[in-house]
Amino acid sequence: MRAGIFFLVFGYFLSQFYRSFLAVLTPVLGAEIGTSSADLSFASGLWFLVFALMQIPVGWALDRIGPRLTASVLLIIGGGGGAVVFALAQGPGAVELAMALFGLGGAPILMASYYIFARVYPQAMFATLAGAMIGFGSAGNLVSSAPLAWAVHGFGWRQTMWGLAIAALIVALALLLALRDPPREDHEAQQKGSLLSLVMNPRLALLFPLMLVNYAPAAGLRGLWAGPYFRDVYGLSATGIGNATLMMAIAMAVGSFVYGPAERLLGSKKKVVLGGNLAGAALLLILWGYPQTSWLTSALLLTAIGFFGASFPALMAHGQLFMPRHLTGRGITLLNLFGVGGVALMQFLTSLMAKAIPAGQTAPPAFYSQIFLLFGASLLAGCIIYAFSSEHQRFHA
Repeated sequence: MRAGIFFLVFGYFLSQFYRSFLAVLTPVLGAEIGTSSADLSFASGLWFLVFALMQIPVGWALDRIGPRLTASVLLIIGGGGGAVVFALAQGPGAVELAMALFGLGGAPILMASYYIFARVYPQAMFATLAGAMIGFGSAGNLVSSAPLAWAVHGFGWRQTMWGLAIAALIVALALLLALRDPPREDHEAQQKGSLLSLVMNPRLALLFPLMLVNYAPAAGLRGLWAGPYFRDVYGLSATGIGNATLMMAIAMAVGSFVYGPAERLLGSKKKVVLGGNLAGAALLLILWGYPQTSWLTSALLLTAIGFFGASFPALMAHGQLFMPRHLTGRGITLLNLFGVGGVALMQFLTSLMAKAIPAGQTAPPAFYSQIFLLFGASLLAGCIIYAFSSEHQRFHA
């Protein structure tokens, strides 16, 4: 099991890379194959949309087939195939197809590890293990910033994508050989319940709105909008964008490690999640009011947003309190559907906002101010609803 989790970390590394690397490639893709910020926002949204839509079949597959085949097969098709399509891209359409395939390949990876954590380890350890998985896997987020800019400068973006295709195939094969499915208990086959019973659970329902918006600001800004923002408002190059987004990526990884221990220290998942997301909303609203100060000030604010935006594992641990054991796969993927679906929704909305800017013109600071307002206001609304949630455990492992 440890060997399998080890390779799941590498799979999640690729998933994190694929969801966030477009920010650094914004200038070079625009110059070489004519992609605009609106094109890339739509392509990024496709990643999250496909990833989100796949959560329902992935949840079923985890409960019925197990994480081994679910993770390895989809990573081969999506991770490897998507990198090949991207390497051959000649225009926005191919980039969009590649990002959709990347979403397919990344869809089972994190949930496969969460399924194992929920089935094999004590519930009290879930938030810490889940956060560690994101923290270690977030190296992909780090590599998709400044290191990617260096690789593109040294080897070219097409050659870099061919290398990622090979890496995805190697990791998928390692998962197929090393990962082991957790054992199932005999009585589980007779247990009642379905995805619908989870959707109708009132305790989970109060978590859905915050789940929908908690990851969207950090993912949307780090994965795409930080690139155009620093380019248009401060005139940074690809290398400068890589350095600025590297700070945010590091903060997101650190935050993933902090939320679990903070939850145990305070003895409350809800307090930690609510406090962190309220802080993130406040920082976003500061950027809404002051979108143009200095690139360093903006980078520091985005870095703090990345740190506080890492509450996903703790929120997943909160939701796990209300899931019966035999529906673990469908339960965690349902929550993930909201989490990633929210990012997709925000990327599509911001793509529509970007289309209002005339072709060839630089977006003004006021445009990015509206993006920060969208993220900040939606996060604040999610926090208000989440404040009424309960921490009373209904189901026991």
